[in-house]
Amino acid sequence: MPTWISRLLVVPCLVAGVWIAAPPAVAETERDEAPEEFTLTDERLTESSGLAASSVHPDVYWTHNDSDDAARIFAVDGTTGETVATVDLAGVTARDVEAISLGPDGDLYVADIGDNFDGAWDEVWIYRLPEPAELADATVTPTVHTVQYADGPRNAEALMVHPETGRVYIASKNGDGEGGLYAGPEELSEAGVNVFERVADIELEVTDGAFSPDGSRLLLRGYFAARMYAWGEDGQPQRLERRVRVPLQRQGESLTFATGGRYVMFGSEGPSSPVEPVELEGELLPESVAAEDAAREEGETGTDEGEDAAGGGGDGGKDDEGGMSGNAVVALLVVGAVAVLASRRLPTKGR
Repeated sequence: MPTWISRLLVVPCLVAGVWIAAPPAVAETERDEAPEEFTLTDERLTESSGLAASSVHPDVYWTHNDSDDAARIFAVDGTTGETVATVDLAGVTARDVEAISLGPDGDLYVADIGDNFDGAWDEVWIYRLPEPAELADATVTPTVHTVQYADGPRNAEALMVHPETGRVYIASKNGDGEGGLYAGPEELSEAGVNVFERVADIELEVTDGAFSPDGSRLLLRGYFAARMYAWGEDGQPQRLERRVRVPLQRQGESLTFATGGRYVMFGSEGPSSPVEPVELEGELLPESVAAEDAAREEGETGTDEGEDAAGGGGDGGKDDEGGMSGNAVVALLVVGAVAVLASRRLPTKGR
């Protein structure tokens, strides 16, 4: 093959290689990985009544028994269900521990707020301790906060600490229309009594609750149902129409948002009880997670449009501003290169 022909073939092929190459796709942000379902294997955990995802130890959850147990909490591996640490609370006697929550200060709030006599106890307590930096058996003396309700004693099984403001909330258990959400003082006192004021009515017979990691959602559960609330800046919950799917469990007592906020972990009482994940969707998603999904979708749409433009897309060789598109320019360059080579290398008559 004559040299000029090989050059004629190579040049447009090289240019065409640039011409048809699609731009690199924008890397998609990975969705939160679904946490695993696990079973509590510790024989001491017979009445797991609260659940809190660790803020420093991946795939670790804090839990505890309710009544008839020592004042202690358990760190459980969320992949095996095995207890990896037990923390005994010194100086307190657990009466009816029903909930556990993590605050933005890194402290664990253990709620001794149950009242099996429906309001017979004038005072209940919150035990507060730093989340251990290392997972090992230990004994800790917690800070004790005494609690009363502004409208009188009541039974409660849900305590939630807002992840931004650090304010503590308690949901009473009454399911006869008298249940309510109570807000504590802006800062809990160690010396005096902390009076919790009723801020909203709750119809559900609440057995546990949790704020989403970004504080935009509050989820309350009962034995067989759960309801999601949008949390406003005014500290008022607005119930969402869509309900959260609750797994069928022996005695649904606990929940926590998994790290990231896309999934909720639901726990149950009883020996060898399961902890099961449920994925949230639509308006149930915390605002930060919904924003991430929207940004991801927008990025994917933008990439598709870019690929259409690179491929011509029937634009008649013009870009969005009416100028000549990149494809048209490249095409002219190819034609020009072919013409130049041909004029230089074409054999002349008589040679």
